[in-house]
Amino acid sequence: MEERVLSGKTAVIIGAGPAGLTAAYELLERTGATPVILEESDALGGLARTVNHNGNRIDIGGHRFFSKSDRVMLWWFRMLPPEAAGADAFRIRYRGESRELRTPAGPDPATTDDVLLVRSRKSRIYHLRKLFDYPLRLSARTLANLGALRTLRIGLSYLRARAFPIREERNLEQFFVNRFGRELYRTFFRSYTEKVWGVACTRISADWGAQRVKGLSIRKALFHALARPFRRRDVAQKATETSLIERFLYPKFGPGQMWEVCARKVEARGGRILRRRRVERLLREGDRITAVVARNLETGAEETHAGDLFFSTMPVKDLVRGIEGAPVAVREVAEGLVYRDFITVGLLVEGLRIREKDGTAVRDNWIYIQEPEVRLGRLQIFNNWSPWLVRDPSKVWIGLEYFCDEGDDLWRLDDRAMAELAAGELTRIGILDSPRTLDRTVIRMPKTYPAYFGTYGRFGEVRAWADRFENLFLVGRNGMHRYNNQDHSMLAAMTAVDNLVAGRRDRSNIWDVNTELEYHEGKKGGGAGEGIDR
Repeated sequence: MEERVLSGKTAVIIGAGPAGLTAAYELLERTGATPVILEESDALGGLARTVNHNGNRIDIGGHRFFSKSDRVMLWWFRMLPPEAAGADAFRIRYRGESRELRTPAGPDPATTDDVLLVRSRKSRIYHLRKLFDYPLRLSARTLANLGALRTLRIGLSYLRARAFPIREERNLEQFFVNRFGRELYRTFFRSYTEKVWGVACTRISADWGAQRVKGLSIRKALFHALARPFRRRDVAQKATETSLIERFLYPKFGPGQMWEVCARKVEARGGRILRRRRVERLLREGDRITAVVARNLETGAEETHAGDLFFSTMPVKDLVRGIEGAPVAVREVAEGLVYRDFITVGLLVEGLRIREKDGTAVRDNWIYIQEPEVRLGRLQIFNNWSPWLVRDPSKVWIGLEYFCDEGDDLWRLDDRAMAELAAGELTRIGILDSPRTLDRTVIRMPKTYPAYFGTYGRFGEVRAWADRFENLFLVGRNGMHRYNNQDHSMLAAMTAVDNLVAGRRDRSNIWDVNTELEYHEGKKGGGAGEGIDR
């Protein structure tokens, strides 16, 4: 029986984020192996955790639950059912078959906690002290905000880019210019992107744009605007570019709720989750990993966790440091990998100065801050993700996001100074009337964004070396040094388990996840949804 292929074996999983917890659940569901998860923090979900501060919840980084993978969507539904209000419109296509998922008796979030809400997406750009649609739309409001002269320059620049495209896109600036023209790139993309990464766009690989922006362009944004009144409004939205999706699912209490539910299911079936364990070394015999050595951060004791299978979501730099005998070239590449770190400042305020045109509160999930005189990168409004993230709905609970490098001047600010900086910047650009707040908290997340510069161009050397270990699988954002969304990380973990069940040694299908627009289709041999009958 397929389910018993790995019965009695132990799988050691480093990290309890989406990839690690998905791997644990899939192993229990399909193989009979027993997972042991080692998590350095107290929290579950990695970057997709939810932080509860005095009854107000923070979604670090913002997580919309949607995927073009039916497999991921159905997996989420097994953890948390969708609310009744939106559950009668899901069109699910799986392994070439199409069917409609109807659950008219879906839970009511007013009376049930374990539920996925159906939410509307609204994101805008704050620039020139005005709100612009995001993605940018060629609307009357956009043109009025830009002004006639700037609009003309943008149009001429775009036409020039279409007529004379850069033939070989080597960096992110070239990627953006080809799709939007140089003037629009300078207006809306350069400043924010360089805030995020801390380097010029000319130093960032075009691969970043290929993964994160995918097929979006002015032409597609215009088509989207014209087709919008006629578009079917189901949550799956398979015909819609990822960057243009307008409805999504969201756990009632934030993304961490999904992973807490998953963790409970893993533990109920015999899996173990050991928190406050920092992995320091991986022991090997030839091309097999034999054990993980971790530090118990509660007791200070060193623990050795032997296993038959190993899944790593830890940063590649730390993984290579922890394996004895890595070649000099591999160590050189790993040490040169760059990460961008992240700070969220939670502020509880009476209200925001910016409003909708009808005078009501803004409905954005998040707002991109393109004002160059502040270091703030993005603003989340948690009330609009889920009303259950906010203890008192009469107040506004916001998250201010800053991108930095671990150890730099921003990272070293104490919590009070960081919160004061954040409130002051929002006041300076006209979003708050006053820097006075009702409550505040600061959360620092190291190694949030694997960067596509430094030695990333040679990452293939690390990948080839790591793939030699027959029982080691690299999955997840940091595990693969890839700027994945959580559904891509989940699919990588699922595909790794698929390979174990099928006896497949080649890892290329794991690395192929999120390298093509239609990654969920598995059109190439061994793709991420191929050969699964669940």
